[in-house]
This record gives sequence, structure tokens and C-alpha cells, in this order.
Amino acid sequence: MANDLNGKSVIVTGAANGIGLACARQFMKAGASVVMADIDEDKLDHEADSLNSEGHDGTATAFAGDLREKLTMTNLMAATLDANENIHVLVNAARMLVTGDPLDPAGTALEDVLQQNVVANLRLSQIVARRMIEAAKEEGEDASDRAIVNLSSIFAQRSLPQLFAFSVASAALDQITRGLAVPLSVHGIRVNAVAVGGIYGNSLGKSLPEVEDLPDAIREVVPLGRLGEFSEVADSIMFLASPLSRFTTGQVLTVDGGRLLIDPLENALI
Repeated sequence: MANDLNGKSVIVTGAANGIGLACARQFMKAGASVVMADIDEDKLDHEADSLNSEGHDGTATAFAGDLREKLTMTNLMAATLDANENIHVLVNAARMLVTGDPLDPAGTALEDVLQQNVVANLRLSQIVARRMIEAAKEEGEDASDRAIVNLSSIFAQRSLPQLFAFSVASAALDQITRGLAVPLSVHGIRVNAVAVGGIYGNSLGKSLPEVEDLPDAIREVVPLGRLGEFSEVADSIMFLASPLSRFTTGQVLTVDGGRLLIDPLENALI
């Protein structure tokens, strides 16, 4: 069965940059219509216009807003249905990476990161899943062509004090993936996640400024000997969203160049 997403309607959050942007481009290449959601309106509008000008089979619609707000989620759903009339795939790629002292009781890093990376993603998944189920009933069939994919991290299995909140949130997101997969499987909706590692992005660089030559440090502990590309993560997300993974649900696919296979203590930072 082909990796066919032609004509599908997709929501990608965190789509103004990084992995989210790469996902939007890949889905559009596959012929899907993509609603790109992000809080950075200027960057989002620029990237959506750029993707539409590249001549892909699919189209992009920009939606700017803070998805930590329930009203924003409602508006996102309305905008998606107005643009594409349906929702087949949700990619939760919006995430926050904040540093903080895990021993500081006055710190807000954990609350902030949980609100964005866990609560917002969960609420949006719940809203989208309900719409998927309703649409399938209206069409008189199951929702087996529908999928939710979360963007997680290998930090769910590793501990770095500065990124304590991000690690906790990543672990929670993995469990949400498994927890939603069971009840939604009854309707044919698949829920999976991609745990990313071995990739350097601006958010990671800003969070660990004390690590000298961070890209090189990451590269040294990746068995494949190089940094991963955003597009390579997007490829794995595409797989989990496509018919090629039609018998896969509740799984966390690690995409890290083999980073978790080794853990030399002197390189435990990344």
C-alpha cells in the first residue's frame, strides 16, 4: 500500500519552523492540504506563502494563535473545516523547551512546559479525535484513515538537570500517546509518537548555551556520525500518518541516529 496522503486534510502545530515546518512541506508534497498552526504569526504567514509558491500538490493555510487557550483550539478546528471540510491527520509538533533548576520550588519551568507540551497537545488531540469520529459516522465508515502523531524526545528516557521540565513533559507525552491509542483504536484512529534525538535546533542551542560547540558535541555521540535533519523526522511522522503504518498504534518511534544505543558518561549532557 502506498504512502498515499493525496487529498487528505492535515493539521500541523508548531509549523512556523523546524520539524513542524518540515512536516508541512512533506505533507504538501504528498498532496495533502495542510493547516499550519503556530503562535508566531509573521513567521507563519511567510512560511505558508513560501510553501504555496513552491508548486506542491497540496496547499497550506496559516492559522496563528496560542493553542494553550481553549478558544484558540476551537477557532483552529473551525478554520480547518472551513478550509478543508475534514481532518484526517493531526501532528502535534508545537513544543516548548525551557531550562530551570529542578530543585527550585519557586521555578515555573515545569508548569510552563507541561501546559504547552502536554496539556495543550492532549486537549487538541481530544478535540480533533472527536471530530474524526463524528466525520466517520457521517460518512458511514470507520476512521481507519485518520491518525494523530505526537512529537516527543529521547529526553523522556534521559535526565539532564537543566532540561528537567522538558524530560518530564516528554515522558508524559509518551504516556498520553499510549493512553489515547487504546480508546481510539475502537474507532480505527491510530495514535503514535516520534521521539527525537541527535538533532540540533535553535531552541536546544538557546537552552544549553554553556555547552561549547554543541552541534559537534551531539554529533560525537550519534552512532551514525552526523546530525539528523528536520526532514528526516518529518519522514518518520509521515510514515506514522500514512497507510503504511495502518497496523501500528500506541508506539513511540525513536529517530535519533542511534543516540540511545550508547551513553558515555562524559557525553551525558546531550
